Amino acid sequence: MKGDLWIISAVVILIISLILHQVPLALIALLFLLTGGVSRLWNKYCLRRVDYKRRLSHNQVFFGEEIVLEIEISNRKPLPLPWIKIEDELPDRLPLLKGKASASNEGRVTLTNIFPIGMYNRVKRRFPIKCARRGAFLFGPTRIQSGDLFGFFRRNLEISDVDYLLVYPRLVPLDKLGIPSQQLFGDIRLKQHLFQDPVLTAGIREYHPGDALKRIHWKSTARLGKLQTKIYEPTTTIDIGIFLDVRTLKAHLWGSVDQLQEVGIITAAALSQHALNSGFRVGLYVNQMTRFSSGMVRVPPSRHPDQLLRVLEALAQIHQVESRPMRQYLREEVVNLPWGSTIVVISAQPDENLMATLLDLKRVGRSVTLIAVGSEVEDINDTHFPVYHVSDAVAWELINEVTLNEASDDTKQ
Repeated sequence: MKGDLWIISAVVILIISLILHQVPLALIALLFLLTGGVSRLWNKYCLRRVDYKRRLSHNQVFFGEEIVLEIEISNRKPLPLPWIKIEDELPDRLPLLKGKASASNEGRVTLTNIFPIGMYNRVKRRFPIKCARRGAFLFGPTRIQSGDLFGFFRRNLEISDVDYLLVYPRLVPLDKLGIPSQQLFGDIRLKQHLFQDPVLTAGIREYHPGDALKRIHWKSTARLGKLQTKIYEPTTTIDIGIFLDVRTLKAHLWGSVDQLQEVGIITAAALSQHALNSGFRVGLYVNQMTRFSSGMVRVPPSRHPDQLLRVLEALAQIHQVESRPMRQYLREEVVNLPWGSTIVVISAQPDENLMATLLDLKRVGRSVTLIAVGSEVEDINDTHFPVYHVSDAVAWELINEVTLNEASDDTKQ
């Protein structure tokens, strides 16, 4: 708009100078018109054949690790750019260790870079980031602006491509949470029995009256002309289903609801790691919808080498919204767990309904354990199943460590 005013003004001056036969004024007007024409052509082609790339050194990292955000701009034409402005939207919960970003929308900041770039040239800039917050983070979109040398015209380009980063929750020993790991898993080991694992088939035999239909090996039956039944490998491995309740209705004076939930997530991660290292099959269930689908957060029990990463990936994406009461979700999922499984519920607000549900599961023969987070639930004693507490003192210590780490990072900057 500013460039158009300059050109219009130059045309008006040129007409007036010709009418008044003012040659010097006409030359000045022609100079302005020439400058405006060159500026307009420059602006038209400034962002053509300009490539932009944004890269993260890693897309999944553990809590406390550092990554590098790299931006790269390439000018693949014989027209130099006297200036180019790049604005990247970043999450505000992951501060830059080098460089500064200005506040943007809620929960977002803008990283701005302005520099010249020559013809057939490429510029790279790197920004280290300390991942001191758990979560799923979005990098992008990007806005690019450039124009002519005189600043008369400007052209804008928006790149909608985004990058995702998952920061896994902290991994701490169970003992640091005040949960006696040897006692917790010792009780479970004493209750183990010999099961048959339907995943491990040892062979086949002839059908005996009373064999379940789901155990019939139909291919062998068709080949031999007689009913054949699968024989499963015996196993003492049992499943541990970890149910994390995201509902934290009451905040304490030392922190917020968000911090109470973080302690619950850390507890679920620590329990999963310890159980997998102890040889158990571990599954995770959270009473909320996943971020990118319509299903609930659910990681079926497994002893796969990547199971801990699957659990941590699910925990990294947990948000504040409860999709279903834990008592309801618990009843829906327990029926899918083998009978010898141990059910561990982590909750900051185990109300009467949830406690009644746990007691019902205990009465029908299920192995149940409750891990209560926060001081509001420390008076739960009269139960018929084990109850462990992660106190406010432990929770405050974990949160305080994060705060100190962030303050240390800010000092280094």
